[in-house]
Order: sequence, then structure tokens, then C-alpha cells
Amino acid sequence: MEHSRSSHGRLILFKFYHGFILILCMSTALESATLPSTSFGNGTDRLALLDFKKGITSDPLHVMSSWNDSINFCSWIGVTCNHSTKRVLSLNLEAQNLAGSIPLSIGNLTHLTWINLGINSFHGQIPQEMGRLRSLQYLNMSYNSFGGNIPTNISHCTQLSVLDLFSNEIIGVIPDQLSSLLNLNHLWLSLNNLTGTIPGWIGNFSSLNSLRLSHNNFQGSIPNELGRLTALGRFVLPGNHLSGKVPASIYNISSIYVFSVVGNQLQGELPPNVGITLPNLELFLGGRNRFTGNIPASLSNASRLRSIDFGQNGLTGTIPAESLGSLQSLVRLNFRRNRLGSGKTGDLNFLSFLANCTSLEVLGLSRNQFGGELPGSIANLSTQLKHLTIGGNLIHGSIPTDIGNLLSLNTLEVEHNYLGGSVPDGIGKLQKLGRLVLNVNNFSGPIPSSLGNLTSLTQLFMEDNRFEGSIPPSLGNCQNLLILNLSSNNLTGTIPKELIGLSSLSISLTISNNSLTGPLPSEVGDLIHLAELDVSGNKLFGEIPTTLGSCIMLERLHLEGNEFQGTIPQSLQNLSSLEEIDLSRNNLSGQIPEFLGKLSFLKCLNLSHNDFVGEIPKDGIFSNASSFSVLRNDKLCGGIPELLLHACSDKKPHSSRGVLVPKVGIPLACALAFIVALSCFIVACSMMKKSRGRPLTSRSYKDWRLGVSYSELVESTDGFSVDNLIGSGSFGSVYKGVLPGDGTVVAVKGNDFKSLVVEFMKNGSLDTWLHPRDDGQSQSNRLTLIQRLNIAIDVASALDYLHYRCETFIVHCDLKPSNVLLDEDMVAHVGDFGLASFLLERPNNSPGSRTMSAGLKGSIGYIPPEYGMGGKVSILGDIYSYGILLLEMFTGKRPTSDTLKDGLTIHQITAMAMPDCAMDIVDPSLIIERDDSGSDDDRYVNDIQERQITRYQDCSTVEGRRLEECLVSVMQIGLSCSAISPAERMPMNVVVNKMSGIRDSYLNVRRRS
Repeated sequence: MEHSRSSHGRLILFKFYHGFILILCMSTALESATLPSTSFGNGTDRLALLDFKKGITSDPLHVMSSWNDSINFCSWIGVTCNHSTKRVLSLNLEAQNLAGSIPLSIGNLTHLTWINLGINSFHGQIPQEMGRLRSLQYLNMSYNSFGGNIPTNISHCTQLSVLDLFSNEIIGVIPDQLSSLLNLNHLWLSLNNLTGTIPGWIGNFSSLNSLRLSHNNFQGSIPNELGRLTALGRFVLPGNHLSGKVPASIYNISSIYVFSVVGNQLQGELPPNVGITLPNLELFLGGRNRFTGNIPASLSNASRLRSIDFGQNGLTGTIPAESLGSLQSLVRLNFRRNRLGSGKTGDLNFLSFLANCTSLEVLGLSRNQFGGELPGSIANLSTQLKHLTIGGNLIHGSIPTDIGNLLSLNTLEVEHNYLGGSVPDGIGKLQKLGRLVLNVNNFSGPIPSSLGNLTSLTQLFMEDNRFEGSIPPSLGNCQNLLILNLSSNNLTGTIPKELIGLSSLSISLTISNNSLTGPLPSEVGDLIHLAELDVSGNKLFGEIPTTLGSCIMLERLHLEGNEFQGTIPQSLQNLSSLEEIDLSRNNLSGQIPEFLGKLSFLKCLNLSHNDFVGEIPKDGIFSNASSFSVLRNDKLCGGIPELLLHACSDKKPHSSRGVLVPKVGIPLACALAFIVALSCFIVACSMMKKSRGRPLTSRSYKDWRLGVSYSELVESTDGFSVDNLIGSGSFGSVYKGVLPGDGTVVAVKGNDFKSLVVEFMKNGSLDTWLHPRDDGQSQSNRLTLIQRLNIAIDVASALDYLHYRCETFIVHCDLKPSNVLLDEDMVAHVGDFGLASFLLERPNNSPGSRTMSAGLKGSIGYIPPEYGMGGKVSILGDIYSYGILLLEMFTGKRPTSDTLKDGLTIHQITAMAMPDCAMDIVDPSLIIERDDSGSDDDRYVNDIQERQITRYQDCSTVEGRRLEECLVSVMQIGLSCSAISPAERMPMNVVVNKMSGIRDSYLNVRRRS
């Protein structure tokens, strides 16, 4: 042995053992301590692992740094070996932020039983050489970007129990060769681009426990052979194009506890005995199909049921009362948009039995044919009830006085029924109510002043009823109200100043067709975010308040059918977003202002039945006789020939014609706007830091913000060296620089001799954190849930400031992750105002100040749909972009991802998954459970396998449910902001409040737990 430790090199010994030559290689002391054997066994494994390392193009967590010769490869991160043979048994690199491709040599790790590469950024095709891993039992490649077809050679891995390719970009059909995988327990192929039909031979997998094929492009019928899967627990096929009937044999698999076929084209009746044949059901989901027939009463036998959702089908008959009322665990019951009910008394008797469902949170019964009275027992429903929707039925009677018992209600919809009587004061107890829909009924009596207690209310619809009396001033307490509609009632009195000044109103205020009197209060100018104001069909008088000109976001203004007098105020020229103006049937006089012809987006103008005088303008909307009306204004003259009016005898200049602006005003206005934008950006950054409650970092700004010389820029960037190049785009290149004066690190965006100098953001852009690139420059940590919430709040706070609080309102027009920058404290800053538009005080004074798009503004995937149809740039477009960004942050999917096929958008995929399958689409790094305990033996591998498998089960713990509630709430905001209709999008000030509430609630829950 002493000789072997000398520096004489290697001593090679030969030993015959059972007819074979065993070669032992002994090295120097250093080599024997560090290098593994190079025999055909574990030496081959080592070379294969090193080849795997070569394929890694991004390793921000430096996982591969341990894969070196300083330690035995069995101790490398993610590698587990058999103690005796030293062969690699397990390769577990889940959620390590790795990017790259899988080498063909992975097939040399022939003793592998376990591969987990899930939740990374691997791409390319899965190698056919995987088929050489004959001992493989667990293969998890989920949440990556693998493309191509499923490799047919995997069929040789006949010991495989888990095949998980969930959420990739795999195409083609499920290859028939996989029929040999008879030991499969879990087959997860959801969220890919697979086509063809579901193979019937899957029915031969007698041990299969979980079949998840959702959100692909499968067509045809569900194979009857799947009924042979007697061990099946999860049957998950939503979001495909499946047709025909669900085979009766499927309903006989008693072990199924999750049954989901949502969003297909399936038809047929639900078996009457389904609750008996599927006694273990927990989720029974078949919405958005074509099911007919009755709701099976036998569902009462499936006592574990938590969610029943067959909305948007053709179900008929009644809801089995005592049956569903016995389901103690029921959380969601949704049968909206069916044909349930007879339109007769007694249809709603089942509600008294549902009072036994003490965990019920969602009850959806809208758009059916339920008749009879609304029973008082509705007030006895679960105190956990959050959403109650019974609109669009044939229900009469009144709202029970004890409705205030449902303290958790967030949504109450009873619209389009025959309900009458007064609305009980007890409704004011519903402190969490966000949406109250009472319209198109026969309600009478006064509007309860207790509605002012609903401080969480965002939408209130009470139109088309018989409400009388005055509008309660207490409605001004609803500081989160976005939409209010009180039209077509019998309301009298004046418009309360508290209501008309409610600045949260941003979508619509409609109080038309009542008998309101008095002037339109000057406080109307506080509605600076409002898109629609309709006070038509009342008895309002006085002059149109000049303060109305402050409502710069107005798109529709309806004042017709009142007794307004005086002239059209000149301040209305500020309302550059107006599309509709109706001032007809009033007593207005004076000349028609020429600025109305300069409102670029005005499509409809009605000035008829007034007392206007003088010449009719000819520009803008006045050039198209079909777009405006001036009927019954007998003192008007001129205008376009189509009006057939007599010529004006005297063409004196009118003060309303405005003043000429010299051309120099255009660049001057642009320069002023840029300075204002930069100032707003700096203040917005400060506001974002304050929004987190953090102290501002003390920095010395000195003079560099006031100006930096070109020579200083050259010195700070080392002559604009390529080594300091951060990035480049259509507006110039960006360099990192260190200012010579005080050492401040800045980013310099330059184009020729013009440069923009801003503070350098140490942590780069949000994009690099959400989507690590294959350049080795990715960040070293993935974003936690709290970090994402904070960033989302920061961005919302910045937009709220730019939209509403900056001296000159700004529309960013290009919000996306790469334009969200993160400083050293991970505070998010909205940057790159290259496409920004400015809403100046007088936007019609110069072409440069208008918010009109000269083409699509923004980036593909984030551009709101109205821009593509020629719509104008608006803050509602920014809100849409924010909604898409929010969904991207919490699903981990780009809106331009190749996985979004068949016209599906990230908005649609999220909407389809909400709320029951929301956890299937969230970024998996938000739900992964880490476990650092254990040893390197085979038992440890088996334990890890079990934990990994159970990770995919429902979040059943309290912490898991809280996490799910948090993520669902966030994605609901994302869906609201990215709504197709601009009028339905949630304003940023509301987003900031709601996102902050979600974060604070989650943090409080974590602290308590």
C-alpha cells in the first residue's frame, strides 16, 4: 500500500475471477481520493452525467457547480446512487431553474429508476434513448418547454409507473407503442398540443390511478375501454374537443373521486345511479357541454362531494332537494344556464335543505326556469356562502328580511325576475358584498340608506324597477364603487353631491329616466375616471356645469330630456375621449361650439330640440349628416349642403373657434410632456417603495439628474464599451455606467448624441426572473409568492399614479415584463416610456398631444383588442396589459407561448380553469413542496417518490387552501383587468387596494399559522 501512495503513477493488477479478468486501477493519493472508477459500470454513469451537464445552458442556482471531480459523482446535487453498486438510481433536479436540452447519452444511465426534471426550462425533444432505461419507474418532465412528439421508445420502459409530461409543447398523437406500459399508475399529459383521439388501449392499464389529458386538442369520443380502469381515481379530460356520450362503463369505476370533462361537446344524460356507482366523488365537473336530462338524486350517496358544476348545459327537471342537502362537504354547486325548473310554485323548496350544507360557498342557479317565491330559508344558507346567483328566472315574492345573515356574501344576483316589495335594510349587513344586481324586477319603496354600509361594493345595478323617493346620500360611502345604475325607476329629489362626487366611479353612472330635479351638481367634476355619465330623462335644470370638463375619460355623455339651459360650456373641449354626446330635448342656446368638430373620436352627436343659433360647423362630425342631429333648432343656418338649411347672412368670427397655435408649440409640448413623464416616473418609483411600507433608501442624487455631459457618459461607460452593453432596441442601446462624480451606477440609453440617464436597476427586468434564458445570465433565485404580490402591487401603484395622479396623465402603451425593472430591494419600477401617450389638458390643441394611435402601440400579446380594431389609446389599454402581465406572473406562461393553440389566449385558459382547476395552471414553483431531509439509500428514493406523487393531489391542508384562495383571487383580478370589453376592466386604484388586501390577508394567515 505504501508503494501505491508513491509518485510512481498507477500500479495495474490483474486477477482472474470466475473466468473473467478484473482490472483494478490504483492511483496516486490525490487521484484515489477524488476520481471514481472508470470501469464500464459507474464510470459510464459519470460520463453520462458530465454529458448532461454540457447540455445545461442556464444554471442560475449553480447546481452544476457541484458536478466536478472534487467529490464523487454519487454526492453531486440531484444524484442518488445505490450504496453497493454505486450505480445512479435517481436524477432529481426539480425546480432548479435549469435550461438546456437532454443529451442522447442519458440512455447510458441504465440503472435509473427515477427521473424528475419538472419545473425547469428544458427544451428540445425528449430523446428516444430514454427507451434504454429499462428499470425506470418514475419519469417527470412536467412544466418545461419540451416539443416534438412523445418518443415511441419509452414503450421499452415497461416498469414505468408515473409518466408526467404535464405543461409542455408536445405535439402529435399518443403513440400506440405506449400500450406496453402496463404498470402505469399516473399518466399526465395535460396542457400540451396533442391531437388525434384518446387511445382505447389505455384501458389495459389496470393499475392506472390518475388520467389527466386536459387542455389538448383531442377529438372523437371517450373510449369505452377506459371503463376497465378499475383503480382510476382522477378522470380529468377538460378543455378538449371530445364529443358523443361518456361511456356508461366510466360511471361504474367506483374508485373515481375527480371527474372533470368541462369544456367539451359531450352529450347524453347523467346516469340516475351515478352517486351509487361513483361513491367516492369529490369533484363532479361537466360544465360547458351538452348534457341533458335530470340531476341524479343518487348524488347524495357520494357524501364526499365538494364541487358539483354542470353549468351551461341542457339539464331539465328539478334539483333533488333532500338529496343534495345531505352533502355536508359541498362547497360549490353550479347549475347556471340550464333549463331547470317548471316556472311554478315550489321550484325553490330545495333551498331549505341546502341549509345543511354548512361549507357551501358558491350557489349558481341563474338563467334557468325556476318559479315560485323566493323562500325565507335562503337566509339560512351557509354563513360561508360567497356567491349567490339566481337571476334570469321566473321568481316572485320578496327578498327575505334576514338576508343579512349571509355575512360572507361577495356576489348577490337576483336580476331579471319578478321580485317585488322593498329591499330590506338588512342587506346593509353584507359588509363583504362587492356585486349587487337587483335590476329588471318589481322592487318598490325607497332605496335603503343601509346600502351605504357596503363599503366593498364595486357594482350596483338597480335599474328597471319601481324604486321611489330620493337617492340616499349614504351611497357616497361606497368608496370602491365602479358602476352604479339606478335608471328607469320613480326616483325624485336632487342628485346628492356625495354621490356625484364619488371619484371611484370609473365605468358608468346611470341615473336616467327618473324624476330627479335641481341642477347637476358641480361636484360632477370629481368623476375624473368615469367613462359613461347618463342623467337623461329627468327634470334637471340650470346650466351644464363647467366642471364637467374635468371628466377627461368620458366616452359617453347623455344629458338629453332635461331642462338644462344656457350655452355648451367651453370646458367640454377637454373631453377628447368622447364618442357619444346627447344634449337633445333641453333649453340650450347660443352657438354650437366649433370644438365639437375637433373631438377626434366623436361618432354620435345629438343637439336636436334646443334653441341654438348661428352657423353650424362643417368640420369633424359635422361633415357627416348621418352622425349628428340638429333638428328643431330653428335659428341655425349653414352647415353642409345635406342639411338643406339657408345660408348664414353674417359670418362673424366666434370666440369658440379657438386660437392658432404656432408650430413651435408641438415640439415644445412634446418636450414638456417628456419632462413631466420623467418627473412622474421618479415620483412613481418613490410611491411604489412607500406602498410596501419600506423606508426609502438614502441616495445622493447630486447634479446627475439635472444633466450629464457627453464626456462624462463616455467615461462612465468606458467609451460605450460592448462590455457594458445591457441591451438594445429600436430606440437605441442601453449601457451600464458608473458616474465619475459620485460613483452612482446608472443605465444610459443612447441614440447618436442624445441620451437618457436613469438609475441602474441591479436585479434587471421582471422578464428574466419569470423566464430564465439560456445565456447563463439568469437570476439566482426564482420569485416567491410574496415577491410576486409585491411586484404586482408596485406596478399597479405606478400605473395608478401615471393614470390619475400625475400632473399630466400618461398612458404607458407598452407594459410587459421586460419593461418592469427591479432594484436592489426587489422594488419594481415601470420603465421605457418610448411609446407613452400623454393626456394633456387641452389635447385638441396640437396633433402631438392627442391620444390617437398611428398604428398598433405596444407588444404582441399585451396589446388590448380594441387597439387592433382602430380604437384609441387609453388608460383602459394599460389596464388590459397589466391584466395579461398579472396572469403571466402567476401562471408562468407568456401570452405568446406556443402552447396557446387554437386561438386560446392566456385569459381564456385561465378563465376555463377557474376556480376548481386553478392550481393546475399556476406557476408550479409557487406550489412546490421542498423536503431536504433523508439519506442517500434506496428507501430515501422511494420516500421522495411518494412525496412527489402526493404533491399533485388537492390542497387539503389549511395552508394549502389559503394558498389556493390567494392565487385564485389574484387571477380573478387578472381576468377582470384583461376583459375584452374595456368597460368591464378594473381601474388601477381598485387593483392596488385589492392586491394589497390579498397580500396582507395571506401574510396574516401565515403569521397566525
